[in-house]
Amino acid sequence: MNKKFDHISFLSDYGTTDEFVGIVKCVVADIAPHVNVIDITHDIAPFDVRAGSLALARAISYVPKGVIMAIVDPGVGTARRAVAVSVSGGDGILIGPDNGLLATGVALAGGGEAAFELNKPEYHLAAPGTTFAGRDIFASVAAHLCNGVPLSEVGTEIDVASILPGIVPVPREEHGKMLAEVTWVDHFGNCQLNVGPDEIAHMGTPVRVTIGSLTAATAGQQPVVRSVPIVRNFSEIGAGLGLVVDSFGMLALCIDRGSAAQQLDLGTTELVVIEPDPQAGQGIATAVQIGSKQTPGSPGA
Repeated sequence: MNKKFDHISFLSDYGTTDEFVGIVKCVVADIAPHVNVIDITHDIAPFDVRAGSLALARAISYVPKGVIMAIVDPGVGTARRAVAVSVSGGDGILIGPDNGLLATGVALAGGGEAAFELNKPEYHLAAPGTTFAGRDIFASVAAHLCNGVPLSEVGTEIDVASILPGIVPVPREEHGKMLAEVTWVDHFGNCQLNVGPDEIAHMGTPVRVTIGSLTAATAGQQPVVRSVPIVRNFSEIGAGLGLVVDSFGMLALCIDRGSAAQQLDLGTTELVVIEPDPQAGQGIATAVQIGSKQTPGSPGA
């Protein structure tokens, strides 16, 4: 059999404490020993499909030709479908649960060209239970696809449009203010937003940022309000808080060599309001224009 792919790019919420990731890789190695399994991340918060979808979106343009196996599957063992979607003229196949996890990655890869429900047991492992689809279905099917088994043989074709959409938060402008959301807090405590610099370039720099207006009101507290510069790297922040144009072209609330998330007690889904700073000196504000955003809702360090 002609080998089709040499790489499987693997993302999950399995973590690395247990043996789950290792077992999935063992299954792949047994069926398709020529394949290199690339770990995108296994530290997605347990059951957080949205976080997994956004991580996949950030990574999709960098993965090599091959299978992209994404597993964040709180509905494992239920009627939710296991699916594979072909993209980029067959150069990529995304495989995982049909729960919104794959949709954004599929869209950013140019859209799905064909989709199949993975319901052919001859390409699965015999399983003592139904709660480890990563081992019994996804790893096994991914390995067979890498060995050259046609996608049409591992499942029943379904309408690409029937794949469940992802949940990508969209910023909105109200009364001259940009209402943004924290979509990701990275390892360093940088709080990435779903806003690119082009969307607030007209506000100049610094801008006024209001954080926690909803949670503060509920707790009877005052929100955090800061005058924040828009900068190109962490060192330019100086002391305090800055909005950095990050490696994905999005804006991130950051502290130079510190954790903005910890200092501001800020997490994902929290509201961040950005508006022109009325205290900024006239004629000294400089709009930052650094490209356009590459991946919706997908910031990075």
